[in-house]
Amino acid sequence: MPLILDGNRVRDQIKAECRPRVERIVAHAGRAPGLAVVLVGNNPASEVYVRNKTKTAADLGMHSETITPSASMTTDQLLDLVRELNARPEIDGILVQLPLPGHIDSQRILLAVAPEKDVDGFHPCNVGLLSTGRPGLRPCTPAGVIQILKRYEIPIAGRNTVVVGRSDIVGKPMAMLLLQENATVTICHSRTRDLPDVCRTAEILVAAIGRPAMITAGYITPGAVVIDVGMNKVESRAEAERIFDPARLADFDRRGSLLVGDVHPGDMARAASAYTPVPGGVGPLTIAMLMQNTIDSAERRTGLC
Repeated sequence: MPLILDGNRVRDQIKAECRPRVERIVAHAGRAPGLAVVLVGNNPASEVYVRNKTKTAADLGMHSETITPSASMTTDQLLDLVRELNARPEIDGILVQLPLPGHIDSQRILLAVAPEKDVDGFHPCNVGLLSTGRPGLRPCTPAGVIQILKRYEIPIAGRNTVVVGRSDIVGKPMAMLLLQENATVTICHSRTRDLPDVCRTAEILVAAIGRPAMITAGYITPGAVVIDVGMNKVESRAEAERIFDPARLADFDRRGSLLVGDVHPGDMARAASAYTPVPGGVGPLTIAMLMQNTIDSAERRTGLC
């Protein structure tokens, strides 16, 4: 039987480690670490993510604010809001929830966040620190993947790893973090020739391409560790039949949709020696690492490290 890598379990471990750090900051600085989340407009999926983030912050004793400007806000108005948050001493982390409405220049907004408060790890300064192996705020999802591997004692050094996806948010930083752990890393994407053949070279396969159940049995060498970063909603009955077994199809018929990762769940369970399920794998770690980044920022800004 393959080992199921439980992200909820690892999340709870990280949260337990965060609580005494929060208490130490409060004792030292007279305030809790502060996180500001900016949610522009009314995106239902983003609203769920933000609620989970603020709930986790409250559970850890942190200060959090959710700022919800109208979708009609302009780029310049949002820039002014980010600058105000940059200047507030009690705010240690700023997260601008993506995606932003199409008329807003997302790149200008992300560049405006002070690098020391960029708890998403997207600012070019933090990307540069990551690429040169210096301490800094790391993108939350790739950092969470490293935590899963380490806490389940899965060796990384010297192993052949393949990352499917080259996004700035997951694929590229994932590759850099694996390199820092001394893995041999191949980055693939939609234009990679003979993609299944390349994926089968992986002892650790990280799927982050954003296509539901695209990675099937032909991509997975038996015994590989498979990390499924994808989170896709399946709403087509025909697509559901391709992906899910009869029990899950019954769930689909009852709910009208189901979540699936970038890896075919049945093929992954049959071929892998260990894998992250969707949901319940990498997802919970993203929020846990966001909290850890905010605490890291607070410790630096209050002189504790």
